[in-house]
Amino acid sequence: MKLKDGFVFREVAGSFMVVPVGKRTAEIPGVIALTETGAVLWKLLEQGATEDELVSALLDEYEVSADQAAADAHSFIEKAGAQGLLEE
Repeated sequence: MKLKDGFVFREVAGSFMVVPVGKRTAEIPGVIALTETGAVLWKLLEQGATEDELVSALLDEYEVSADQAAADAHSFIEKAGAQGLLEE
């Protein structure tokens, strides 16, 4: 899975956000706020992680069930796709 170019991840004062740059600012005005979990998943997607790798990372990082980790990873991917952040 690959994120589209034109987005920069930032951590500012303990808050996580994704900032569109260049032509992406016309498509997505403003910043996208991420939770701590969202930040973990975003960083993995920057490296081209698969959905299974996202699930594994959530299981390693948090005390959640495999079902919950899978649901959370899938939800993040769905939302990122709906916002136009992922390559087709």
